[in-house]
Amino acid sequence: MSRSKGQKERNWRARKNAKNPHGKVKSFEQLAEEAGKEEKK
Repeated sequence: MSRSKGQKERNWRARKNAKNPHGKVKSFEQLAEEAGKEEKK
């Protein structure tokens, strides 16, 4: 075998995270809700 399962998994995770480095993208509703909270302070 050329690569271990753990190594393949690490590579897969690195590729997956590279596509979306900042986590899940928020919906417009979530962004609007957060903007509303900021204004009330």
